[in-house]
Amino acid sequence: MWSVIIPTYNRLPILTKCLKALEEQDFDQEYEVVVVDDGSTDDTIVFLQTNANQFPHVRLILQDHKGAAIARNTGIDHARGETIVFIDSDLVVLSSFLSAHAKKLKDNDRCFTYGRVINTANFEHPTSEPFKLTDFSAAFFATGNVAIGKRWLIEAGKFDPMFSQYGWEDLELGVRLKKLGLKLIPCPEAVGYHWHPAFNLEQLPKLIEQEKQRGRMGVLFYQKHPTWQVRMMIQRTPLHVMLWGLLSCGGLLNERTLAPLLKFLIDRGKSQWALEVARIFLNWYNVQGVYQGSIPQKDKP
Repeated sequence: MWSVIIPTYNRLPILTKCLKALEEQDFDQEYEVVVVDDGSTDDTIVFLQTNANQFPHVRLILQDHKGAAIARNTGIDHARGETIVFIDSDLVVLSSFLSAHAKKLKDNDRCFTYGRVINTANFEHPTSEPFKLTDFSAAFFATGNVAIGKRWLIEAGKFDPMFSQYGWEDLELGVRLKKLGLKLIPCPEAVGYHWHPAFNLEQLPKLIEQEKQRGRMGVLFYQKHPTWQVRMMIQRTPLHVMLWGLLSCGGLLNERTLAPLLKFLIDRGKSQWALEVARIFLNWYNVQGVYQGSIPQKDKP
């Protein structure tokens, strides 16, 4: 049996598309969809309880708002399957999604599969988005689209609940899985379309806060695994300070000073270009966040 674990928080419109796609799987094994509601304040719970007949594979698990790491652990604890699939609640998959993961995992024990994630702002037809260079990911273990044996998650100790803010909880678990000798098997045939609204200026406060949180969680990541590789991942190096400091002119190019340019691009239908420009100061906020935390002085080789 397979268990698809989906943590969710106030994402009912896209979650509905996500769950409908999972009900249409061309899959010859038994599977369940474990939706862990992380304290949503929208209509998610009422909708799923009222429309349970539309989602026969779904099991709804409720918890207070505790973050993605604890929500995924809750899903693992309730999962009946021997194989776990993690996806986010804003991911819409193809009908061949589960069978593609199963085909690659077959006869491979100490490994996991990582599918393709394509970013899109097309809510009506998310699966029409083509793969782009910016969709490439070099992550070893990321929960946007991954299938793994439940026993490996248990042996690794599951997700660390100390990662209570945005970022790094899945990559940190990936470090522990790698130490167990697990191998990554790419599975580009298991396609998921990650929907997010087109970038606009109203999103900036949330995006800035996420980068600050990512910085703080990056410090925790490094404290647990004080290696140069992790330090590079979290951007705690003089190189990153120099790069994003120069590009942002020491923070002078920020959400206020660049607002006219961002609005100009958005008004002309270039919201993705605007987001790429905004990454200049968003990364500067991240670097500042990771340098504000306490971190060991000496790296392990």
